[in-house]
Amino acid sequence: MASYNRVVLLGNVTRDPELRYISNGTAVTDIGLAMNERRKTPSGEWVEETTFVDVTLWGRTAEVAGEYVTKGSPLLIEGRLKLDTWEKDGKKNSKLKVIGDRMQLLGSRAGDAPRPGDAPRPAGAKAGAARGAGEKRAGGYQSSGSANDEYDQSASYDGGSIGGSGGAGSDDDIPF
Repeated sequence: MASYNRVVLLGNVTRDPELRYISNGTAVTDIGLAMNERRKTPSGEWVEETTFVDVTLWGRTAEVAGEYVTKGSPLLIEGRLKLDTWEKDGKKNSKLKVIGDRMQLLGSRAGDAPRPGDAPRPAGAKAGAARGAGEKRAGGYQSSGSANDEYDQSASYDGGSIGGSGGAGSDDDIPF
């Protein structure tokens, strides 16, 4: 049987990340992420539920998080679930957490003005090109744990028809 383990989370960071390095020099950081869900109960009242998830980031992604992420930052994480198990005082414990493969910062900083140390960009250069591994795309900084991972989220809708209705013969802008 095939299996698939992917998680996409969008939430706010619950504490400042603490960047550390393991014995072989690899960067690692743990962050907490809070996601709010607002729903209506059968009685008609609105309730808000918060889900807290621990996320572990490795390598350059961990370094970018340590440099740019603070408590309260909106953050998009893509990764996989991992079950940690351990025994303490004769009692077996387990915890489900996320290993983050990709991270994208969603907030902006004070108008996103250039920071000290940023090199000037020639006209037409990609935004964020002077920022190193964290590349500015679609309103945030994106970092990926893998150098081979060339995922471009900057693609935009080209106006074509989706699902067979709307599109060229339609007088509205909605593609469905």
